[in-house]
Amino acid sequence: MASQIKAPKAPNLMLAKEEYGMNSEELFRNQLRLYFNQLDAMSRDLLTGAGGQNIDFPHIVAYYDADQFATADDTPTRVLWNNAPDVSGFTLNIDNTATAQYDGTYKIEYRLQAVNTENVALDVNVWLQVNGVNVPDSATKYTVPARKSAGVYSYNILASFVSWASLENDNFALYWATEQAYDSGVQDGIYLEAIAAQTSPYALPETPSSYGVIQYIGRD
Repeated sequence: MASQIKAPKAPNLMLAKEEYGMNSEELFRNQLRLYFNQLDAMSRDLLTGAGGQNIDFPHIVAYYDADQFATADDTPTRVLWNNAPDVSGFTLNIDNTATAQYDGTYKIEYRLQAVNTENVALDVNVWLQVNGVNVPDSATKYTVPARKSAGVYSYNILASFVSWASLENDNFALYWATEQAYDSGVQDGIYLEAIAAQTSPYALPETPSSYGVIQYIGRD
């Protein structure tokens, strides 16, 4: 979880003698000097660089670079992730869950690129599950406006954050559901869209359909 920083070990200080002796005093001072040198070295390692570059807290950054579709109307659907460019203290699993390797309090921040192809505003809910159980108070409701016109759709970012306490090996998953799910050639509605990078009329990077960060924020 951390870097190669070594924790200092307190010395076993020598016992005081009834009579003062210079040699004993020098040994005592040397014990303290060595210990304080360890403390100084640890502080220097922690503070090296911009704000402590050697401190490595558990975190994961992940995104999905293709479109995502709800299973059906009003049906919980797991948010997908297929890229994790920055991971420490986590595993990204093939079932689109993330597993924590340490106990602690965590925070997830997410954004989902929602598209509405229907000519009416539609609602979407997003929430968190841990070990297959809904996390209390983790849901957020969004309303995606109606499309601008036929073939010109409405876009909305679904973004929020949730914090919770977890144990080592807990699995996290983000879910979404919409009252009307898009089904190509069958029904207009909501889906999560990924957009390729563009060069015209200006350069623009890729837009993933989902992007999320989980960070360790402390112990319980």
